[in-house]
Amino acid sequence: MTDTTVAEVMAELAALDDPRARQVNEKHGDDHGVHLGVLRALAKRLKTQQELARQLWATSDTAARLLAILICRPKAFERDELDAMLREARTPKVHDWLVRNVVKKSPHSEELRLAWSADADPVVASAGWALTTERVAKQPEGLDLTGLLDVIEAEMRDAPDRLQWAMNHCLAQIGIEHAGHRARAIDIGERLEVLKDYPTPPNCTSPFAPVWIAEMVRRRPGR
Repeated sequence: MTDTTVAEVMAELAALDDPRARQVNEKHGDDHGVHLGVLRALAKRLKTQQELARQLWATSDTAARLLAILICRPKAFERDELDAMLREARTPKVHDWLVRNVVKKSPHSEELRLAWSADADPVVASAGWALTTERVAKQPEGLDLTGLLDVIEAEMRDAPDRLQWAMNHCLAQIGIEHAGHRARAIDIGERLEVLKDYPTPPNCTSPFAPVWIAEMVRRRPGR
C-alpha cells in the first residue's frame, strides 16, 4: 500500500473506530476508539512512510498520531521537531509511544533527556525521566545514580501523577539493576509510600517500588 493519502487513512481510521473501545480508552485519557492490534495491522500494511507520518501527526487526531508513530522513521526527525511533538502529545498513549518508539531511537535522545528532565512542565519532565529509566537499565555509565535517588527522595511524593509515575519507575529500575543502590531505593520507596495502595490485578506485579524491586530481583537467576 503506497502513495496513500491522509484523507484515505483518516477515512479508514474513522471506519475502524469502535465506540466501546473509545469508552474504555477515554477512562485513561486517550480519546480514540481504534483497537491497538488493528492499528498495528494497518501500520504493517502501510509500511514506513515518513512524509505520511508527518501529515498524520499534523491532524492532531489521536489514532492518526499513534499510526504516525508506527510508520515513521525515528531517526529522520530533528531535535526541535521531536521537542514540539512531545509538547503536543497530551494523551498518555501518544506521549508514551512517542518516547518509547521514536525518541529512544533518535540520535537526539540524550540531549532531549537532559532538557526534558529539567522542564517546568511535569508532563514533559516525565518524558525525561522515562528516558533516564531507559539509561539506568541499558546504559548507566555516566549517570549519577546517587543524585537521581536524591531528587526522587526529595520530589517524588508531591510530584503530579504522570511525573510521579515516571520517577517511581526510575526508582524501581535503579533498585532492580544496581545492587549497590538497592537498599536505599527500597528505603525511599518504603518511606514515601508512593503507589503503595495502587490496585494491582492478580498475577501482576505491584508498581510500589519495594515490592516491584523484590519481585524482579527474585526472578533473576543467580540473584
